[in-house]
Amino acid sequence: MQFREDINGLRAIAVIAVVLFHFNSSWMPGGFAGVDVFFVISGFLMTGIIFKGLEQQKFSILRFYVARANRIIPALALLCIILLIFGWFFLSPTEYKALGKHAVSSVGFISNNIYWLESGYFDSSSHEKWLLHTWSLSVEWQFYIIYPIILVLSSKVLSLKMTKRMLLLGTVIGFVFCVLVTYKWPNASYYLFPSRAWEMMIGGVAYLYPSRFGNKKNKVLEIIGVLFILGSYFFVTKDTPWPGYLAIFPVLGAFLIIQANSKNSFITGNLLFQKVGAWSYSIYLWHWPIVVAIAYFSLSKNFIYIGIILSVILGYLSCNYIEKLKFKNALNSFGDAFTYKPIQATVLVGFLSGFIYITNGAEHHYSKEVITASNEATNMNPYNCINSKELVCYIGNKSNVRAIIIGDSHAEAITTSLSTIFNLDNEGIIAITKSACPFILNALSTKSGDECYKENNKRSKFLKENYHSVPVFWVARTGVYLYGQTNPKRINNALDKKPSIYFTKPQDKFTHSLYKELKENLKLTFDELVKNHPVYILQPIPEMRKNIPKTLTKNLLMNIKGDDLSINYSLYLDRNKYILDIINDLAKGKQVKTLDPTKYLCKNNKCIAEINNRPIYFDGDHLSEFGNKLLTPMFNEVFNSEF
Repeated sequence: MQFREDINGLRAIAVIAVVLFHFNSSWMPGGFAGVDVFFVISGFLMTGIIFKGLEQQKFSILRFYVARANRIIPALALLCIILLIFGWFFLSPTEYKALGKHAVSSVGFISNNIYWLESGYFDSSSHEKWLLHTWSLSVEWQFYIIYPIILVLSSKVLSLKMTKRMLLLGTVIGFVFCVLVTYKWPNASYYLFPSRAWEMMIGGVAYLYPSRFGNKKNKVLEIIGVLFILGSYFFVTKDTPWPGYLAIFPVLGAFLIIQANSKNSFITGNLLFQKVGAWSYSIYLWHWPIVVAIAYFSLSKNFIYIGIILSVILGYLSCNYIEKLKFKNALNSFGDAFTYKPIQATVLVGFLSGFIYITNGAEHHYSKEVITASNEATNMNPYNCINSKELVCYIGNKSNVRAIIIGDSHAEAITTSLSTIFNLDNEGIIAITKSACPFILNALSTKSGDECYKENNKRSKFLKENYHSVPVFWVARTGVYLYGQTNPKRINNALDKKPSIYFTKPQDKFTHSLYKELKENLKLTFDELVKNHPVYILQPIPEMRKNIPKTLTKNLLMNIKGDDLSINYSLYLDRNKYILDIINDLAKGKQVKTLDPTKYLCKNNKCIAEINNRPIYFDGDHLSEFGNKLLTPMFNEVFNSEF
């Protein structure tokens, strides 16, 4: 196709937004919508190539695939290989194994499916993944595979004119489908091809139905398009359901700019945007690993500016020395596939990644200390009660239940420290756990509407009707529900994020009213429990405020000594002051007793994070199977003295 400066400039508008958002989301809160702009551009260009071939009756699907592979694979494969080499020296076995999995899924163009199954795009855990950004390349490649086949088949069954109309209709249907699934399955809709297809198809509509306005009206179209895109960049945030109906703004903005087809536009045709647009694919490839590296090595905020500059430099080098390499434009025989460089690069990445994955991150080349520290990240409750579809999870002998543990993921993490005090052949316990859902009556989960509210009603009913006189151990990460992830020093401190649990209505700050409401809801909860059960409230588990297995492993790999991962006991008290006040007050005069885990996890005025270079947490606040056994004596004391 004839080179269009406006589209090249539009690429710059897209990549700049994505880069700024990833390096500092406050600069451009909706910058992730730049990917949606890229999808429109891709659909426009691919539709042009396909329909020109169809009109001239010389379109080849295989040649189309080869051209796409020449464009995408070399730079992507090089990035994967460099990251795999980097990981050998700097990543833990667990992280290196994950990188191997992600690298092969990236060059296999299924990474969007892999990331969808792992976590949400905006989750903090996703932003530790070095190749997370390749999800969009996988979506595009899946479009490249399916789209030409459908158009070729349609052109044979229908006329080209009717095929164009079908594409227009399909775009509208695709948008409606996208809006519906975004609200029903938000994580899947973000990553997966079906909910993104309309964005590329509307690019095809822009090619098939070009604007017939004059230059003046086209200038207006361009300005409106730019305003739509910029509006989405600054008024949409990561909390916006995406891509829902609001995705129409960046998508329609890109559509209008393409339709305007402005020549010598100051907006899209300036020298800076032309250069950045030309390097946009490689800038996109390289910027994200740099973002992850800054966080991984805990570099200062000043490195953000260095990272942006480095992204552009690497993008320029990759564009000029990798993207511009010439490869075969057709595979004329089966043997050509074996000498085709992009396929060879894909096989090489697949081989290296497969080796890393099946050897558990090339575990053999690490010291025993590193392996021990790294493996603690996956040393979690083997019963996996938290993911059970059933309300209750039985551990041991179901016919002789001796204890019940109830709460959120913190309860799940210490479940086996309770179970180990029993002979599970003859005795058993029940775990009633759900992530981000403490057993607090009247509490609403912000993640899933009133799901936690409904769950707690089921829990309450079960405990009223079953296992009377069996002790209940109540565990929750209450602090995070009261005042988020921050460590407040005063009751009126503002939060960096909203609490995970809403008590009746959303709160942006920790306030006296929220404190009072929590206390009332906890009082209601324990009043209900003590009618039928002895109740033990576990005071909060100390939170380390950093991922202990990853930090310790990194320190061992880089020979960093003297990094004390523990926290002062005073910090624990500071974070949990109001929770402890509530718990202790509610325990007065009731059949409710409190248990203090800090007697076993804290000593010499410090709460420990590891023992002899072995973490006691599998992240920053959940005890691992090694760490939770430190609490077994606490449960033993309860049963030895009272039962």
